[in-house]
Amino acid sequence: MNPRPTPSPEPRIGFYVCHCGSNIADSVDCAEVARYVAGLPGVVIARDYKYMCSDPGQELIQHDIREHGLNRVVVASCSPLLHEATFRKAVSKAGLNPFLFQMVNIREHVSWVHKDRQAATAKARALARAAVERVRYHRPLQPVRVPIRAEALVIGGGIAGIHAALTLAEAGKRVILVERQPSIGGHMAQLDKTFPTLDCAACILTPKMSAVRAHPNITLWTYSEVIRVEGYVGNFTVTVRRKPRYVNETLCVGCKACVEACVFKDGRFPDEFNAGLSRRKPIYLPFPQATPQVVLIDPDRCLNLKTGKCKKTCVEACDRNAIVFDQQPEIHEVQVGTVIVATGFKLFDPARIPQYGYGRYPNVFTTLEVERLVNSSGPTGGEIRLRDGRTPRSVGFILCVGSRDHHTNPWCSRTCCMHSMKLALLIREHLDAEVTIFYMDIRAPGKGYEEFYDRCLREGIQFVRGRVAEVTDWAMTPEEEGKLVVRVEDTLAGFVRRIPLDMVVLAVGKEPQPDAQELRRLLNLSCSAEGWFLERHPKLAPVSTFTDGIFLAGCCQGPKDIPDTVAQAGAAAAEALALMDRGHIEQEPNTAYVDADHCSGCKSCLPLCPYSAIQFDENRGKANINEALCKGCGTCVAACPSGSIHQNLFDDEQVFAEIEGVLSHA
Repeated sequence: MNPRPTPSPEPRIGFYVCHCGSNIADSVDCAEVARYVAGLPGVVIARDYKYMCSDPGQELIQHDIREHGLNRVVVASCSPLLHEATFRKAVSKAGLNPFLFQMVNIREHVSWVHKDRQAATAKARALARAAVERVRYHRPLQPVRVPIRAEALVIGGGIAGIHAALTLAEAGKRVILVERQPSIGGHMAQLDKTFPTLDCAACILTPKMSAVRAHPNITLWTYSEVIRVEGYVGNFTVTVRRKPRYVNETLCVGCKACVEACVFKDGRFPDEFNAGLSRRKPIYLPFPQATPQVVLIDPDRCLNLKTGKCKKTCVEACDRNAIVFDQQPEIHEVQVGTVIVATGFKLFDPARIPQYGYGRYPNVFTTLEVERLVNSSGPTGGEIRLRDGRTPRSVGFILCVGSRDHHTNPWCSRTCCMHSMKLALLIREHLDAEVTIFYMDIRAPGKGYEEFYDRCLREGIQFVRGRVAEVTDWAMTPEEEGKLVVRVEDTLAGFVRRIPLDMVVLAVGKEPQPDAQELRRLLNLSCSAEGWFLERHPKLAPVSTFTDGIFLAGCCQGPKDIPDTVAQAGAAAAEALALMDRGHIEQEPNTAYVDADHCSGCKSCLPLCPYSAIQFDENRGKANINEALCKGCGTCVAACPSGSIHQNLFDDEQVFAEIEGVLSHA
């Protein structure tokens, strides 16, 4: 049990007020604040300085601690979020416990919100006195040191998860990669080529997929889902459910003899990998380069699993006895130190914008469907055809479908412009077709992207600026007969145009995964208003989350292209690696603790803790708080009916002294 704070018997307080250049000094008379605080009881020295956070400013504090025997320090400057750690390190270097320090924010709380210099100075004096009164009750504390396990969990097997897993594995760490699809690869596996270099997507991705499968430090669990996460940074307990493939993964070699022998002699069911443009059987290999190279049986389509009435020709065809119809889900519990979330995105459903005709007109496609059409391993062997088998002679791309639209999604999906231009060039290579791109703004911010846009212009691709109003098959002129007509206001030409086309391609945007909220609750993450997982800081901590030990990689954090995804995956792996290599993490000691002598065992605090940090000792009939899990939110402290829960740095005596200091200011 932590002792209750008592005022220092002989407080020797040093006070320092920062000018922050002109940020504070323009609104606050810093010298006057220092003179006022110098007259308060227990204050040995009070100074004002232009930049307290600078090296000379920190050295000034350290010199005074040694020279004047200071046992408490108060600094009035900017936000504690920015420089509290800086000053704590400074006082620690001088031999003073860093938690015998208090910081006052007179920049955001005073100078930036007041124009009256006299009133601002008075407020700064009041806050300074409050801090001086409070710091008397501070007591030495030590950071909580939590050991870190050297294993990592990566959730998601797209290019982000693959790169993060390989980075950690190459550094000698054990990695468990969990992917809910039957194969790793993600959306990148469906691409034909990548912009702006037009190099083969499979040629880049497949070696990395194979490396994951073969790496001795990586345990690959596909067709699996994380269903429970418990614990805290360095010591997470993760429960994973592996769904049954009805095929023994260790025996299957992907020969597909069972697929050929299936009683369904032709594919009857939509092939998800080919965006529904082809058909597959109930037993199938997801795609030719699938990793692992293991077939699976669709329980919703298989006659034997649905009705029990099947000849089981697949069983007879498998000479390795790999078909296991009575296979059950497997539950695995693993211990890991860090978690990387790389769950990716889902594509916008264009049927939500009915005026574009998707699902109503057969020759309206999405960019993913066209991606599969141009791929030599796709459903048409690389031939671009309409759904009726004809070859299109005029193709139009409509950009920002499900992006930059307050009726659907307000954000830019970042890749639609470049993706459409890439497909436009590939169509021009395959066909002698006219290609038109309808856009609001072309966004080409990446390396080589603007040059790629210029190449499209040189190749004769037409660009029409304006948001498309509708796609219709209603013909007004003979040349529109049998065509899809795009009606759009050309904002550069200044009039409404009707453009007849054989094929319309919708550049669909990215959305958060539909189960992102479920995963957010499992991992105790935050989400933005749009539903993307939220990073700790958009600039200074772009891959960290507010839950220590959990990092973000790829499009689960927001739309991005492949280079940015890979870069973020590497950064997430590096952050996780730094934690694991350190072997421990030091957490703020502003945790709650239970005074066992006064705890009545009412259990009121147990359901209130958002971090599950409170356990109940049945033998003693007392609550107990795990310091490694506690984040110092104070919920339990406020709710405890017996007042037996207290919080370091926020004890009643400290808070009341601070309030009295504000109210007693003259």
